Amino acid sequence: MGPAGPAGPAGANAAATQQVALLKWWTPSSITTFAVGTYPTGICFDGANIWVANLGSSSVTELAASNGTIIHTYSVGTGPDAICFDGANIWTANNGSANVSKIAVSTGVVTSYNVGSQPFAVCFDGTNIWVANAASNTVTKLLASNGIVVGTYNVGTRPIAICCDGANIWVANYNSNNVTELLARNGTVLGTYNVGTNPNAICFDGENIWVANNGSANVSELLASNGTVLGTYNVGSNPEAICFDGANIWVVDSTANNVTKISDITGAALGTYNVGSSPWGICFDGVNIWVSNFGSNNVNKL
Repeated sequence: MGPAGPAGPAGANAAATQQVALLKWWTPSSITTFAVGTYPTGICFDGANIWVANLGSSSVTELAASNGTIIHTYSVGTGPDAICFDGANIWTANNGSANVSKIAVSTGVVTSYNVGSQPFAVCFDGTNIWVANAASNTVTKLLASNGIVVGTYNVGTRPIAICCDGANIWVANYNSNNVTELLARNGTVLGTYNVGTNPNAICFDGENIWVANNGSANVSELLASNGTVLGTYNVGSNPEAICFDGANIWVVDSTANNVTKISDITGAALGTYNVGSSPWGICFDGVNIWVSNFGSNNVNKL
């Protein structure tokens, strides 16, 4: 990895993530499976439970991270494709209804807000929700507290993945083969950086940005401070999702029905693990990796 990224919130997030990592440098010893809704896509963790967006049933399933028990299922917009947690609420990007849904974790109340066309991805920056609108070639910034749209900003062609590094927003543009970096404060474009073919997933490791390139079967590692490409690493044939566990990067291969763990330091493959059919989303709960399987209507806990 390259030199340290910017100070401030990103540095704080990195430190917290590394503390989590120290608790678990592990190889999955078992894989458990739990049924959810139809065509599960995005998946996230709220500190206690796992939340899964079910594209086919336009719903969200909440499971206990400890044992996979289903706690509740919530109706949201049409075709939820991505999901995130803002510390109090769960947000889904509903690509079939051009809106986002906000689920209050404490009450279960669901509220929806309009965004751009075909919202495909969503993330939280500490104050605001950011949504990548694939058909509008824009991102929408909303106040997490009340859903008011703060701004809409142009990015590349067909943006379908988004993440925050604590100070800036990174957007993967599937048809432009690049990522756009925006200043979270006001949406100013700070840079556009070439990656592999058809980038469709992105995450932050506390220092660098990792991009899964669906069309070139690899991942790109970029220095968050200036967008320099630090490395390109081969993974499975169809990388679909990516996440960081505090020590390693995990990449979903939706064609091979597996996930690959690669070293955050060297990019070397450390292991490959079979999951369900057509895995689509991935997240880390501090101990385990969770994978949503689009083709088998379930999730795996590794």
